[in-house]
Parts: sequence; structure tokens; C-alpha cells
Amino acid sequence: MIVMTPHATEAEIEAVRTRLATTGVHVVVMPGELTTAIGAIGDPAGVAELGLEGMSGVDRVVPISRPYKLASSELYHEGPTILDIAGRSVGGGDTFCLIAGPCTVETREQTLDVARAVKAAGASMLRGGAFKPRTSPFAFKGLGVAGLEILAEAREQTGLPVVTELLDSQHADAIARHADVVQIGARNMQNYALLEVAGKLGKPVLLKRGLSSSLDELLQAADYILKEGNEDVILCERGIRTFETATRFTLDLSAVPYLKLHTHLPVIVDPSHASSDRRLVEPLSRAAAAVGADGIIVEVHQDPEHALCDGPQALFASDFLAYVEHVAEHAALAGKTIA
Repeated sequence: MIVMTPHATEAEIEAVRTRLATTGVHVVVMPGELTTAIGAIGDPAGVAELGLEGMSGVDRVVPISRPYKLASSELYHEGPTILDIAGRSVGGGDTFCLIAGPCTVETREQTLDVARAVKAAGASMLRGGAFKPRTSPFAFKGLGVAGLEILAEAREQTGLPVVTELLDSQHADAIARHADVVQIGARNMQNYALLEVAGKLGKPVLLKRGLSSSLDELLQAADYILKEGNEDVILCERGIRTFETATRFTLDLSAVPYLKLHTHLPVIVDPSHASSDRRLVEPLSRAAAAVGADGIIVEVHQDPEHALCDGPQALFASDFLAYVEHVAEHAALAGKTIA
């Protein structure tokens, strides 16, 4: 990272950027309120040989020690990244984002009913799957584009921004037309070609941690999106595989404070997929809020017992308001309010 002096001119900044480009590194110019920083990601030895410290307008050159660069809090940032998604804030110190809705769009009536219920209870955004990755090829895999159109109608009726999963690059244009936030699921966290496609769509990206991935690997995956010029990335802890079999996955709540220390990106939690048991979703949600998560993404259905996908982990829509009230109490412990 090259930190310029407060009075560096545009010409001096451009001279540094041009010199860095000769080494083939990825260059990111980050104007700040007081000074400008320039990130150089690639070959540290090659950058060191340029002697940038002697160039006009350069204050200092700071090496970044971690393998993830753009996602790192070591890279020059004036504070945590705060996303504005249709007027809903994600990240920062005082808001808690609640993303809720069905695992899968099954019918128009089902989706609109759930959307109205979560809206009335105070949800910030609507989640819903149109393209679903399933372990069995014979399971319901979503309605596809028809599901996206239903989600768009739900947004029109409720005003809730839509979060839906990008499963395949072939679906990218359709997702970009209908979604407000593009979700990359756990199975695709290390599908680097798909991450690059998502980064180019011009939409905020919700990146879920892979079920067997380290936090460093999650943050390096985020770099794939960030390097495409998309600064709007949300990280999601959704449980990892351990020796424990009592729950579907083990929710790694320690990931939240760790990530808040080492990245500037917002961090949310998915308690539904971690537990796969609606009885555990609220306790895990309250815990996530209390340790400082910036939000939760949770599954809600008006009749979970007959849901086509992940019914056992979905909250009843009729119970959702009480759930929100309890989670809000624990978010308040971290100084956050649901918004």
C-alpha cells in the first residue's frame, strides 16, 4: 500500500499508478478525505524494486502481510465498509440487517405471503431461491427465471430488496435483472470463475463461507469479487463441517469477531443452514447478534412442514415477529438496531 501525502497532486498520484502498472500488479486507487492510498496487489518484490519512496507525493510504502489484500483491514480504509442497498444499511456500527424469506420460491402465493409477513415484522430484505443447488439431482431445484419474476413482484408489493443465489454464469443476466443482492452459496465459494462473473454484475454480493473453508480462504474469495471493481461485498458465516454431528454444520460464531478485526467488509450469519433445526435458529441468531454480527439471513415459510426445500430449518411466518423482537434485544447489546 502506497500512502500519498495530504497535498499530493493528481499528477503525482497518476505517476505512481503508472509506475506500478509496469510491474503487472493490480492497482487500486483509494481517495480518502485527507489523503489518497494506492493498493498494489501482486508481486511485492517487484514493487519494492521500484523505489516508490523517492517519488514526489509519496508519504510511505506499507507492506500488507496477509494473503487477502483488498478485503484486508490493513489496506487503507477510513472505517468499515457500509453498503446502502435501496436505503437499507449493511455494515458499520449501529444497524442490524435482517434478511428473511423462503429457502425456495415454490409458488407466487407462497412467496408473496412470506414477503408480506417478514416485511410486517421488520425485515430489511427478502431472500428467496430461484435456482437451487441440491445434493440430490432428483430434488426440487427451483423455478428458475419464473421464480425470479415472482421475487421481483414481491419486491414491488413490499418494497423489500431481493437477495437470491447465482448458481451458474449462464444465469447471470437474469439474476442481474431481478436481484438487488447476488448471493454466492457455500458450494461455490471457491468457484473463482463464478466469483469474477458476480463481481462484474454491478450488484452487491453476499458471499457465504464454504462448508470446509478457512476464514483466510473466505477472504481471498472475497478478493476475487473486489478486484473486479465491486466494493459491495457482504461476508456470511453459515456453519462448517466438524466432527460434530448433532447439527448439520457447526456455526462458527468466533468467525464474526475475527472477521470484524481483520476485514472492513460487513459480516452476517446464517443460523438456518448451520443448525437445520428451527428450534435452534433463534438461540443461534441471538448469539450472532450479541457477538457483533451486522445481520442475519434466515429462512421463513408459512407452512414449513410442507416446504419443498429445507422445511425443518424454516421458521413459521406466524412466529417471525416474536423472533425479530428477541433478536433485536440481543443486537442492542452490541449497540445495533434492526433497520
